[in-house]
Amino acid sequence: MKLKGKTAIITGASNGIGNAIARRLAADGANIAVVDLIDVEAAAADLAKAGVKTIGLQADVSSEAEVAAAVEQAVAALGGVHILVNNAAMTAPPRPFEEIGVADWRRMMDVNTLGPYMMCRAVSPHMRAQKYGRIINVASDTVHLGVPYMLHYVSSKGALIAFTRALARELGKDGVNVNAIAPGFTLSERIAKQKDRVEFFRREQLKSLAIQRDEMPEDLAGIASFLASEDCAFMTGQTIVVDGGYAMV
Repeated sequence: MKLKGKTAIITGASNGIGNAIARRLAADGANIAVVDLIDVEAAAADLAKAGVKTIGLQADVSSEAEVAAAVEQAVAALGGVHILVNNAAMTAPPRPFEEIGVADWRRMMDVNTLGPYMMCRAVSPHMRAQKYGRIINVASDTVHLGVPYMLHYVSSKGALIAFTRALARELGKDGVNVNAIAPGFTLSERIAKQKDRVEFFRREQLKSLAIQRDEMPEDLAGIASFLASEDCAFMTGQTIVVDGGYAMV
């Protein structure tokens, strides 16, 4: 129960990586605000079984008004915010970069980079005031690998890593740590339905992993627990790659 008394706001927490992290932080004793577009009440009810306070908040992280409202409601309902996990993101089918439309590029950046920025901006006054906070941004190992045919996605996650480093320097003096996790190809519920992508990964890329098995959402939960806790009190601005040894940086 190392997070007892703490409150975590987690975006994209209804399923996949976000839900795995939410379940782990709830098991650690944290109260949880589930911020997502779908199934927020069901996810919050499930997390409450761990004996913590929860709330489900439907919000689009690319909407300034909805982000502000979600954070305000979470703080009011759960008594503050100590941990923010920016997990909500979008991806897209692989294609040559010339075929990525301007609207597609902007939408990717709105969700994957503007969203985390607005979430951080909304929670920072609370974290600064209490001189404590943990911000965890979920990036991607594709940034380190130079994966082709996903240029807008890779660029958005690269921006998120740079964002993590710069924000860590701004918030460090106020006791707020900012770190990132870079997962590999993770077999979430959504990805598992994309049979062609899963088969391609297993056929072409799995053999390049040092630990040769599928990465599951639960593989990210332990490192998120560490980054959310006092165990990382003197660690900030870092990106931890969790991908079975595919990208070694």
